[in-house]
Amino acid sequence: MNTPPKLTQADTVCQRIRTEILQGVLLPGEKLNIKALEQRFEVSLGAIREALSRLGAEGLVVAEAHRGYHVTPVSREELLDLTHTRVEIEGLCLRKAIAQGDVEWESRIVAAAHRMERLQEQASDQEARRSSAWNQAHAEFHIALVDACQSPWLLRMRETLYAQSERYRLMSVPLDTDHHRDVRGEHRRLMDAVLRRDADEAVRAVREHFFATVDIILRSPRLQ
Repeated sequence: MNTPPKLTQADTVCQRIRTEILQGVLLPGEKLNIKALEQRFEVSLGAIREALSRLGAEGLVVAEAHRGYHVTPVSREELLDLTHTRVEIEGLCLRKAIAQGDVEWESRIVAAAHRMERLQEQASDQEARRSSAWNQAHAEFHIALVDACQSPWLLRMRETLYAQSERYRLMSVPLDTDHHRDVRGEHRRLMDAVLRRDADEAVRAVREHFFATVDIILRSPRLQ
């Protein structure tokens, strides 16, 4: 049995800062004081610098000459560009998965959807969608949908776009007060299309699913 590699200080700090950015603890545009992070996480300065460098490669932080590191800002333009690009890549992954997937792949989708829905039943819709357990189940559901895609490069690009989109999706949850978004229905529609092997409907469903988040955010004053 293979033993998983031990996490380094940089690995741990990178994970913690990434989580804080995605959950909105560290706000878009916020300055990241390296010395303060070193003291807060009780790790070496080198581990902080390595972690920030990795997050910079992921696009979650930016480094500016003489100004240090900041959390990457959010904007209307980036949200739209990111979402259009994500729809294109996700659509390609879905089409390949639908063409290549087997019965075991279908079973993984159903199991992931069931777990996500059960977690959503245990709390109010907004409370569930803010919880780390539901967010992990949500990520696993979307991974399961494309799991049969046999293109490692497409899947890597998809993973990067998903991580970037999480900041916006989590931002949209508390803003969804007037529209009462049917997230459960959106996921069911997407799953049903994939299981029917209806690639065109699956791509339409994922596009509308992604842009439902965009619509909520753009109606708010946050990105005006």
